[in-house]
Amino acid sequence: MTDSSRVVPASVAQAFPAARGFHPPIDLYALPTGRSRASALPPRPSPSVSAPKTLLPLPPPPLSARAMATNGSSPVRAPRPSERVRDTESSLEKVKRQLSSGSGRYLLQGPLLKRSETLRKWNERWVILDPTSGKMEYKLRRNETAIKGTILFDASSTITLSPVNFQGMPKYDGCCFYIGTPQKKDYFLCAETPGAAKAWVSTLHATQLVLRAHKEAVNSLAGNGSPATLGTVATAVANANATAMEATKEIEAAMKVSMRAALGLGPNNSNEGQLDDLTIMKETLRVKDEELQHLAKDIRSRDATIKEIADKLTETAEAAEAAASAAHTMDEQRRLLCLEIERLKRALERQIEQSMLKLRQSEEKLISLSKEKDQLMKERDAAFQEAHMWRTELGKAREQAVIQEATIARAEEKARVSEADAAARIKEAAEKLHAVEKEKQELLALVGELQSQVQREQSSTKQVCEERSESCSSADNSPPLTKHVDASDDDVDKACVSDSRSVLVSSESTEVQLAVDGVDIRPIGDAEWGSFQQSEALIADVREVSPEAEGGSLDIPVVNPPPVNDHMQGGATHP
Repeated sequence: MTDSSRVVPASVAQAFPAARGFHPPIDLYALPTGRSRASALPPRPSPSVSAPKTLLPLPPPPLSARAMATNGSSPVRAPRPSERVRDTESSLEKVKRQLSSGSGRYLLQGPLLKRSETLRKWNERWVILDPTSGKMEYKLRRNETAIKGTILFDASSTITLSPVNFQGMPKYDGCCFYIGTPQKKDYFLCAETPGAAKAWVSTLHATQLVLRAHKEAVNSLAGNGSPATLGTVATAVANANATAMEATKEIEAAMKVSMRAALGLGPNNSNEGQLDDLTIMKETLRVKDEELQHLAKDIRSRDATIKEIADKLTETAEAAEAAASAAHTMDEQRRLLCLEIERLKRALERQIEQSMLKLRQSEEKLISLSKEKDQLMKERDAAFQEAHMWRTELGKAREQAVIQEATIARAEEKARVSEADAAARIKEAAEKLHAVEKEKQELLALVGELQSQVQREQSSTKQVCEERSESCSSADNSPPLTKHVDASDDDVDKACVSDSRSVLVSSESTEVQLAVDGVDIRPIGDAEWGSFQQSEALIADVREVSPEAEGGSLDIPVVNPPPVNDHMQGGATHP
C-alpha cells in the first residue's frame, strides 16, 4: 500500500465507514445503470451535520389521527402498495448489503478426491464452496489461481453420504459422498476422513437452504409471496456460515491426519509428533501467507477505489463552490425576473379581461350551436331509425329471396329427378313394347302355322272318316283294306303298320278317337272346334293307299302335330 492511498479526507472517512474494514472492493462499473455514477455516489455531508455511519432504511411514518379515524375503530390498516414496495426494497437492500460484505461470507475449502467423468479416475482437487451463493469451484492445487472447473447444484439436487466406497481403497470407507442434479449429471467425491465428508455434506445442505431462501425472496419480489420471507435469506446465510465454520475445523483436522500419514509419522512417537506439529504449523503459515497476499491485493485495489472516490468528491466540492457563486448571480437575476413578472402579470390581467369578453361571446355562440346540434341530433336519430327500418325490410326481403331461391332449387332438383325417372320409364316402356310386338309377331306366325296345320288335319280326318264309314258298311263282305305285315321285314315301315281297330265317331260331341299304332290324337272339345273354319274331327294326315298298289310299298306317312301347350292355345284363340 502507498502512502498516497492512505491520505483520505475526514469527510470521506465519515461518508464511507466501510473503508476502515476489510471488505470487497467497490466496483464503480457495477453501479445501477438507471442513473449516472456521480448520482449513485453518497452525497457530500454539510459542515454542520455529520454523515451517518450506516445506511439503514427509514421506518414508515406513523399513522395520523385522521387516517386512524377514517380506518374505523381499529388503528391497524392494510399497507399500501407503495409502502409494500418500499418495505420489500429495504429488505432486499439489507440482504444485498449482508451478502456483499466480507464479514457475511465464509468460504469452505479443502482437498477432495473427484472422480473424472470420462476415465473414471480419481484426482485430488482443491475445492472451494461459497455457502452464501451456492458456488462450488475446484482447482488443481491450493496455491493456483486458475479455476479448473465448477460443480453445479441447486436446491433440488440430491446430496448424501454414500455407504459404498466408490474409491476402492479401505482407508476411504465412509468418506465418499454423492451429488446428483436434475440435469442427470452426477458428481462422486471423497474426503480424507468420514468426519470431513459429513462436514462437506452438512455445509452443502445448508447451502441448499440458502438457495431455497433466495428463490422464495425472488418470488416475493415478483408478487407471489410476502416481504417477510426476505428475512429468511439472512437467517439461512448465517446458518450456512456457521456450518461452514464448524466444517472448516473438521476439514483442518482431516488435513492434519492426512499430512501425518504423508510424512509417515506415528501417533505414539512424541518427538516425531512434535516435529509433525512444527511441519503442520509451517504449512499453515505458508497458506496464511498466501491468503494475506491475496488480501493485500484486495486492499490495494480498495485503496485505489477510495482514492478515485476522494478525487471525485473534491471535484464535487469545487463544483459546489461554483454553484454557490452561481446562486448569488441567480439571486440577482431572480430579483430582476420578479419585476418582469409583475409587469407581465398586469399585462396578463388586461388580456384576461379581453379574454373573458371573448369567452362570453363564445358561450353565446356555443349555446346557439348546441341548439343546432340538438336539432341535428334529432334529425340524425330519425334518419337512423328510418335507415334501421329499411335495413330490417331489406333483411326480410333478402330472407324471402333466399327462401324462394331455395324453393326454386328444390323444384328444379325435383324436376330433374322426375325428368330422369320419366325418361327411364319411357325407355323401359319402349323396350317392353318392342318385346311385346316381337312376341306378338311370333305368336301370329305360330297361329297361322297352327291354322294351316289344323286345316290339313281336318281334311285328312274327313277323308279317313269317309273311308272308315265305307269300310264299316262293307265289313262283313269285303276284306280289310290294311295288310298285316311282319314287323321283322326290313322293307316295311314300322310306323305305317296299323291294326284294324274300331273307330267311334259321335256327332253330338264332335269327338274323334283314333287308335293307330304310332299316332296319338287327343280329344278336342266344342270350344276348340269353334275356332276352326271346319267342324270335322282332327285326323292324322294319312296318305291313301290304293288296292292296286298292295304289291308295292305299304308306307303310310303319319304327320305328328307339334305340341301345343295352354299358353300357345290361349294366344291362338286370342290373337
